Amino acid sequence: MNYRALGRTGIEVSEIGYGAWGIGGAMWGGADDDESIQALQRAIDVGLNFIDTALAYGRGRSERLVGQVMRERAETIYVATKVPPKNLIWPAPAGIPVEDAYPGDHIRTSAERSLSNLGLERIDLLQLHVWSDEWTDQGDWRETVEALRAEGKIGFFGISINDHQPGNALRVVESGAVDTVQVIYNVFDQSPEDELFPACREHGVGVIARVPLDEGGLTGRIGPDTEFADDDFRSDYFGGERKRELGERIDAIAADLGISADELAEVALRFVLSEPTVSSVIPGMRSVRNVERNVAVSDGRGIPDGWREQLRAHRWVRNFYE
Repeated sequence: MNYRALGRTGIEVSEIGYGAWGIGGAMWGGADDDESIQALQRAIDVGLNFIDTALAYGRGRSERLVGQVMRERAETIYVATKVPPKNLIWPAPAGIPVEDAYPGDHIRTSAERSLSNLGLERIDLLQLHVWSDEWTDQGDWRETVEALRAEGKIGFFGISINDHQPGNALRVVESGAVDTVQVIYNVFDQSPEDELFPACREHGVGVIARVPLDEGGLTGRIGPDTEFADDDFRSDYFGGERKRELGERIDAIAADLGISADELAEVALRFVLSEPTVSSVIPGMRSVRNVERNVAVSDGRGIPDGWREQLRAHRWVRNFYE
């Protein structure tokens, strides 16, 4: 496993992190706790030291599983979690005052609930689960964050940027108020490269890349006949003609690079890691098999010469979350 600096925090995190949304079960067609624990344990066995979860993932279920594993291990593992918006609106709409989503008392209450779920005394990285750049100079969220930091309840602070809105965090990055940002970045959505990544480099802000496999779309395993359970959000995410269009684009990538569909997930992760601004990429991993396949990408070999430029042609501007 290779490690990278998490911005200006002074810590180094595994370049492959653990995205723990799926193990919460909700919206992913269920999850098996024993299998999730085995996957987490195996990830740590092979050198992963960064886990990203959230209070909203399975109403604390993901945090509790992460905390259980953390307490069983002697290794230094960095845990990031997220504060849900008080109004429970994802993503944050424009024009909503910060008091509706993140009044200081809500941030504190949520952080303390996460600490209880995790069974820890300190959260390494606390993030706001949605963000609107209008909030940069509003409300008392900054004072609350600094108080939690002074009390030793959190180490660092960041935000999770609204889906496909990397430009909606430039003000807060430039303000110095955040240590990290979490953003969708993958072969299809390359837009963080335009403005966000240069700003993060200038201000020493760490970047956590989420959805590197486009919720499974960049694994090559979703086709026109793929069916999802009713309680799996991907039944809507890949609804209508989206699976057909996805299939056409996957075929085009495979043909362009001369690879099989089975190789696509590895290439997609290598694409994300070929961007030096990225500190860690956090694919979801609910099985030991997925852990081993994803972590194997952290082998120092990077992406084959010329492939990154070829993949630039496959940028796909869309928002399946809407």
